[in-house]
Amino acid sequence: MTLHVGIDVGGTFTDAVAIADGRAIRGKAFSTKDVTTGILNALAVLQERAGRSETEFFAEVDRFVLGNTIVTNAVDEQKYAAVGLLTTQGFRDTLRIARSARTDERDPHKMAAPPDIVQRRRIVEVAERIDAHGQVLVPLTEAAIANAVDTVLATGAETIAVCLLWSFRNAVHEKAIGDYLAKHHPDLPYTLSSALTPVYREYERMVTTSLDAAVKPIVSSHFEHLAEELQRRGLRTRVQIMQVHGGFLSVEETGKAPISMFNSGPVGGVTGARLLGKQLGRARVLTADMGGTSLDAAAILDDEFRLLPRAEIGGLPTSLTAVDIETIGAGGGSLAWVDGRNLLRVGPHSAGSVPGPACYGKGGTRPAVTDAALVLGLINPDYYLGGTVPLYPDQARAALGKHVAEPLGLTDDAAAEGVYRLATSQMSNALRKITVNRGHDPREFTLVGFGGACGLFAAAIAAEAGVGEVVIPRNAAVFSAYGLMHADSVFSAVQTSPWTLAQPAAALEKEFAALEERAQAWFAAEGIPQDRRELHREADMKFVGQIFEVTTRLPAGTFGEDGKEALRAQFIADYEEEFGAGTAWTEAEILLVNSRVRAIGRSEVQTVRQFAGADDEPYEHSRRSVLEPLTGQRVEMDVHRGFGALGRANGPCLLEEPDTTVYVPTGATVELTGSGDFLLRLAAR
Repeated sequence: MTLHVGIDVGGTFTDAVAIADGRAIRGKAFSTKDVTTGILNALAVLQERAGRSETEFFAEVDRFVLGNTIVTNAVDEQKYAAVGLLTTQGFRDTLRIARSARTDERDPHKMAAPPDIVQRRRIVEVAERIDAHGQVLVPLTEAAIANAVDTVLATGAETIAVCLLWSFRNAVHEKAIGDYLAKHHPDLPYTLSSALTPVYREYERMVTTSLDAAVKPIVSSHFEHLAEELQRRGLRTRVQIMQVHGGFLSVEETGKAPISMFNSGPVGGVTGARLLGKQLGRARVLTADMGGTSLDAAAILDDEFRLLPRAEIGGLPTSLTAVDIETIGAGGGSLAWVDGRNLLRVGPHSAGSVPGPACYGKGGTRPAVTDAALVLGLINPDYYLGGTVPLYPDQARAALGKHVAEPLGLTDDAAAEGVYRLATSQMSNALRKITVNRGHDPREFTLVGFGGACGLFAAAIAAEAGVGEVVIPRNAAVFSAYGLMHADSVFSAVQTSPWTLAQPAAALEKEFAALEERAQAWFAAEGIPQDRRELHREADMKFVGQIFEVTTRLPAGTFGEDGKEALRAQFIADYEEEFGAGTAWTEAEILLVNSRVRAIGRSEVQTVRQFAGADDEPYEHSRRSVLEPLTGQRVEMDVHRGFGALGRANGPCLLEEPDTTVYVPTGATVELTGSGDFLLRLAAR
């Protein structure tokens, strides 16, 4: 027997799923500061529910995939290793100049400089220069390298980023620095921009390189501990890590570029939602992943999620390609508070798993969104996580009363309703950003809501955003971990190689052939069979004179002169898909900036016939007094447990699962899909 295991480490909970003989077993544990302990605790839950000893469990695992928040948390909290930066003489202040600190903020008093990755005293100039054509103007000597390295290490740097001018055209100087570091400082982590992201835009390349170097020591320490513990328990398969672009890499490959793990957990949920949408025949899907710390939203159009060629990480522009995910600080652990203007606020600060919301009874005294849901009656305090975690309603009510109700002159119930509705409004705004703000009608989408807290809010979020249909997966509480197992292995090779349609096709074909050679080497190193290999050619293109590019996919096969017109037509179609019909500047010359090859190794995952626990529990019906947040009325609400035996119900009602609760509002209906998931249809507004 074999087991496929997926782990998603969140800010509050670590979620785990194992697929065995076509059945999914799910488990949760509180996340821990050292990450590894939370993962091992979640695996222990799976092991127990699978009915296996530790030795048997780990021996049977033949696929182990992981999404985590190590890099995301380091960036969000700006807790980096002490990073030193080596750059070309005269360009020490590139990070400070940035893009002149221009943002969407219109108030100059609120406009702030970008957050610091590298302290200025740790930025050291190197005596060298390469021009825009890749020609060496000022040769780099070993003495210059030694002087720069000694200078930056004297500042206390623990890791080094190397980003030299025009190194994406000629990497010889950066490689020389890398060789020197490997020889003289073999234990010192470093990142070369020419290896990580050999593309133009000096500032974004420097940001990406600095971030990668800054998180390398952090990731290394976590993964070394995790690998040791898993091997000690008998795990024999390799650990695969979800990447920011929506695919997997091995731990070894991830260690070379750990910044690519940013947002790796939420990407698993988007992957799972795409698969679920295909199964249900919904080509347009919105995702809402609500956990303890945040809500992550994404749009899937025609069965594909959107990739951003210049992803923003921690408020900084980078040169990474990433799945387009809108994140806001609104989760079950988000704190409710009253600001200096006597206005109610929710988030972005979170209670986390320790001390957690006040109702956890772990010492938390500030009210969180979970406390409000408990006071409203939406959560059963005796059945949280299947009854394994007790909740304390009195502590929730006391915290809500002291910090929200009393300052605003409200009753506890009114305060709880206000917290719920404000959190809902903030989350629905995230959906509007990825639909209305981009020219899409939300009424054409189905919302897939997952994460432990989303079942309580998904219908309300959808109603406010204008979405009429909601799907809550049966395994919603661990859906991102489940989705991780259905992602593919992905490797992206990119190179800035300016080319226009007036140039020979052979010049562009040469660039793509070199990138495909790198991709084939990756296939071989990862051991991906020939029948599961795919190569896709892409190009970042723009009209000459414009600043940013649009990514266009090229046809498979050798690119020749006869392919130029098709490439031009495809770029114009992609451009107008992004910016609107008639917006293409068709009389202008087209410039291809970056050539890219995406190598995909398709995954083989067991087919899940039925989720464990879907119909195993006998049906139970009860009633509970609930202050329904969408109507403001207190009602005796039906509560269904073991809903598979019932199959359909009208709102208002609650569906209680061992690890989540689904709120079905007045006027809505809920039924089971063929795969056992919950399908809600909301009343027309």
